Amino acid sequence: MSGLSKLFAGFVFSICVNTVAFAQLDKFHDGAVISKFGQVATVPGMQPIPSGAVFKVSFDVNGAAQPAELNRSLLSGARFLNMHAEAGVKPENIKLAFVIHGQAVQDVTVDAHYATVHNQKNVNAALIAALLDKQVEVYVCGQSAAYYGVTTEDLLPGVTMSLSAMTAHALLQTGGYTLNPF
Repeated sequence: MSGLSKLFAGFVFSICVNTVAFAQLDKFHDGAVISKFGQVATVPGMQPIPSGAVFKVSFDVNGAAQPAELNRSLLSGARFLNMHAEAGVKPENIKLAFVIHGQAVQDVTVDAHYATVHNQKNVNAALIAALLDKQVEVYVCGQSAAYYGVTTEDLLPGVTMSLSAMTAHALLQTGGYTLNPF
């Protein structure tokens, strides 16, 4: 096969793969709890969720988003709220918390601080505000914050500085939260 033929075959293959991928995206829709973030797919024939189920879940977030991108772990929280509400769980029966550490601490800082690191506004601010509006708790590891030069004043409104990620997780677990593995 000549170089031009290989190039053409690769182009055709790419179009076919991308068409299938884009076709799958139409199965996802905005959720009812946080409509702008955390799209979900309806799952026919799923395992039923018991009536009256209560979820108390914490998410461990240490991976930072690329500048100008949303943190995928934070999006997972919005998706968790949306998909469980769609499945019939009352939003008041879903308690979520995020424990942010490592480089991810930058993703929950105000624009003034974020811009000193990434030279742009923090696109995660609206997502954090939407999560906080639904009573999601967001804790930052004070040890990571100190390492990365983040102060309490640098945090987005509603985000809480904790002594450490370990401390935040331990306190959440004593409050009945389970850790959601990614």
